[in-house]
Amino acid sequence: MKLSIIIPTFNEEEYLPILLKSIKEQDFKDYEIIVADANSKDNTLKIAKDYNCIIVEGGMPGVGRNKGAKIAKGEILLFLDSDLKLTENYLQELINELEEKEIDIGITQISPLSEKKRDKVLHDLANWFMIAVEKIKPHGAGCYGIVAKKHLHDCHDGFNESLSFGEDTDYIERIAKDNKFKVLRNPKIYVSTRRLEEEGLIKLAKQYGKSTINDFRGKRTSAEDLEYGFGHSANNSSEKKGSPEKKDNPMKKNNPMKKDNPMKKNNPMKKDKPIKKDIPEKKEIGNSNPRDNGGKPGKNLRKRIFYSVCGEGMGHAVRSGVLLEELTKKYEVYIFSSEKAYEYLNSKFDNVFEIGGFNTVYENNKVKNKKTFLNALKATPNHLKENYGILYKKAREIKPNIIISDFENYSSILSNLINVPLISVDNIHMITQSKIDYPQKYRQELLKAKGVIKSYIMRPKRYIITSFFYPELKNPDKTVIYPPVIRNKIRNLETSYGDYIFVYQTSEHNLKLIETLKEVNEKFIVYGYNKDEIDSNLTFRKFNEDKVFEDMKNTKAVITNGGFTLITEAIHLKKPIYTIPAIGNFEQLLNAFYVDKLAYGEMHEKINKSSLESFLANLKIYQKNLSNIETTDNQGIIKGLEESIEEFSKEY
Repeated sequence: MKLSIIIPTFNEEEYLPILLKSIKEQDFKDYEIIVADANSKDNTLKIAKDYNCIIVEGGMPGVGRNKGAKIAKGEILLFLDSDLKLTENYLQELINELEEKEIDIGITQISPLSEKKRDKVLHDLANWFMIAVEKIKPHGAGCYGIVAKKHLHDCHDGFNESLSFGEDTDYIERIAKDNKFKVLRNPKIYVSTRRLEEEGLIKLAKQYGKSTINDFRGKRTSAEDLEYGFGHSANNSSEKKGSPEKKDNPMKKNNPMKKDNPMKKNNPMKKDKPIKKDIPEKKEIGNSNPRDNGGKPGKNLRKRIFYSVCGEGMGHAVRSGVLLEELTKKYEVYIFSSEKAYEYLNSKFDNVFEIGGFNTVYENNKVKNKKTFLNALKATPNHLKENYGILYKKAREIKPNIIISDFENYSSILSNLINVPLISVDNIHMITQSKIDYPQKYRQELLKAKGVIKSYIMRPKRYIITSFFYPELKNPDKTVIYPPVIRNKIRNLETSYGDYIFVYQTSEHNLKLIETLKEVNEKFIVYGYNKDEIDSNLTFRKFNEDKVFEDMKNTKAVITNGGFTLITEAIHLKKPIYTIPAIGNFEQLLNAFYVDKLAYGEMHEKINKSSLESFLANLKIYQKNLSNIETTDNQGIIKGLEESIEEFSKEY
């Protein structure tokens, strides 16, 4: 037999028939159904018998699943909670993906058995998060679709029956440690939202946020720690009304808002900070009265664009600012961003709204993955509430024709939620959409980066990529590469070569850089440490756009990480580049690798005195190579973006 489906139950007469009916309606038939029942007092057992299920004695969820697996005849085990519903062709898609991708253990993506927009957002976020971390820390969003090979289940002694909470996450992590884990991309399963309805969003967010933070710390959380109960009342559920209250449940914890749920670990996001709660009433861009018909969009008005910008660093904001200067002349544009990017864009444009965003934690020029995720998870409940309130509510009011994202993930989720086409504009999708060259020792970093990128921006209509290198595209019909977007103030500069070196550092904690620069007999102007002072041969400056331009214009070379915007502006100004990409940041590594490959400068994993002095001795060679680069303007990408807007915009 191919498949054994194992379902723990306790008083599930309201939900079990829905699941069993959806199983019986599948085209795939090579399965058995095992119900592990914990002494139900209602009609659960009768329903199971009516559907010809095999019945065994159950208990707590882990106990019931193990008892079902013990008698299972299938080579593959599928563990389902009782309040689920299979989508059409679920079983066949599950088996196909397992075999084609040679997966040992996997988990299904989820959709809510609810029509509420809030529920759809939360479950989309859960799917996004599971995919984002699948190569970093195999994780599951509850036991609604865990599938494993039976021999691996047996070898790892099944579920840990001593755990009162999180036994499904523990199960996935143990088996995935030495075997192939995957979040399945094709099959999806419908899940109940009854616990969310009963206990409320805030309480569940606190429970699952704490649980997930502990998981990433390697600490297990008990049900008692979270004041987590296993009884349910279906009376308040949005997908089923009038169900009897269920009390004294000895085993049930199998709802979509449990354990690893959509609220607790959705996105890698930035540190907690207050987010603007009231959407300001700003004047419409270039149009004092863009609406008629009682606030609804009129047929002959300019197209409405939601333009969302990643808030990490300044590169995304700088590039977007150049494009927005042109788009706002022709379209009605609403801009969303976070952190310094929000401040920068808000100083230049109307209709700019602050949302929560992602922030990577760096220490000594190295990405700290664990701290990044922990900070993100702490901020998740607040960001979910605020971003939902701003983006989704604004979308209902404005009815955008198109959404553009410069690597900002909430706009991608919004696009799928409200069915408005998405255009991706960034440099980062070079990693997933082209056949890049890179040092093979960084293959694991590449795979991690691809996982995050694919989950961050989902199914755009077009990828518009900016780049200073041009590898072969995987799908030229959907993807186009343009030269880097360069600010007009940079374009208008007359390059000269002075007696100092320009240094830009994105992390204030990179003390090794400062120590090395002091050892070299050169003058350095240093940005990124948020201070104005002189220390030996180093002149520190706080960020000031006009001063940056002046310092870039006259420098004889640039020292930086692998940040795309600064590298491309240095290339435009014909400045040789010494790059030290942040360890663990594959995008920076790729940019630095091509700087070295094209002989525009050098890439180094760590800075040291000898390599820096060697680089400075070869500046004439790099300047000559840079002088051969043809200068272009921004009109190509602006025209291409406007054509994509016209082609893909949704009509109301």
